[in-house]
Amino acid sequence: MSKREKTVLITGGAGFLGSHLAERLLGQGHQVYCLDNFQSGRRANLAPLLRSNRLTIVTHDLVHPLPDLPRFDEIYNLACPASPVHYQEDPVATMKVCSLGVLNMLERAARDNARVFHTSTSEIYGDPEVHPQHESYHGNVNTIGPRSCYDEGKRFAETLLMEYAAQSGLNVRLVRIFNTYGPRMQPDDGRVVSNFIVQALRGEKITIYGDGSQTRSFCYVDDLIDGIQLLMAADDNASGPMNIGNPGEYTVGELATLIVKMVGSGSSIAYKPLPIDDPRRRRPDISRAQALLGWSPKVDLVSGLEKTISYFRRQLDEAIPPDFLAVMPSHVGRHMAM
Repeated sequence: MSKREKTVLITGGAGFLGSHLAERLLGQGHQVYCLDNFQSGRRANLAPLLRSNRLTIVTHDLVHPLPDLPRFDEIYNLACPASPVHYQEDPVATMKVCSLGVLNMLERAARDNARVFHTSTSEIYGDPEVHPQHESYHGNVNTIGPRSCYDEGKRFAETLLMEYAAQSGLNVRLVRIFNTYGPRMQPDDGRVVSNFIVQALRGEKITIYGDGSQTRSFCYVDDLIDGIQLLMAADDNASGPMNIGNPGEYTVGELATLIVKMVGSGSSIAYKPLPIDDPRRRRPDISRAQALLGWSPKVDLVSGLEKTISYFRRQLDEAIPPDFLAVMPSHVGRHMAM
């Protein structure tokens, strides 16, 4: 990436991935604005980054036009609840941020002539009938199921992004993210890695939905941020959807057994019915990212889990309130409520 200082907007910047991206961009010397409505994002994720004096937090819901802010060189759109627990809380709101929210972001980018990065998801493939999943696969999605607000919302967002770019000439990048894990995941977001780690640390039963034979591919957050930055900086050959994820494939049962062993827990397994439309297999074909970006994941599952377990162990030991930043003195950092 260019050494020139940029002014960057991250929508959904207080979330798990948004905060890691903000940390990386701040470390590279950029001015970063994190916009979030804090439905699923947490101020605590951004608290350590305020020391840079180059971070501005903007409290705003992207379904409304963006407030008066400086001109941006780059906009990273991560605004959308990404775990079933959160996106199913208010399905209509989830679809609004995938439609109205994306449109508002694109209109601001067009005004600023900013380069756009949009985070899509492997969920657009639904319960895939092609394995592994390549970007050319159109998916197998139930349009009216319990996951549809997110799956179809993200599919619509991809169409809107590409059509808007074709009409306006905007420079856009589009990533399809596969299961990502690491520090700053929420302990109650319903994702398999955080669920298993927290349950194991607490000595609770490990909850597996289905028989545990369904597979997932787990990418450590640092590898994902590497891929995001390479894609944002890539030339036009990298336009269109691109898978970023770790192609290592594990059953959910294997993951549970590994985490229990690594934690040193005595937790047993509790099996519950498989949710409707839960994908049976999930593994990215990353040949396009390898060819065009020279990107491949570097962090193996055990190493990534060690860091993630350490994070959750500290969180449980310290029991820090998740929104402690809300009561910090007003002079700490820069905040904007819109």
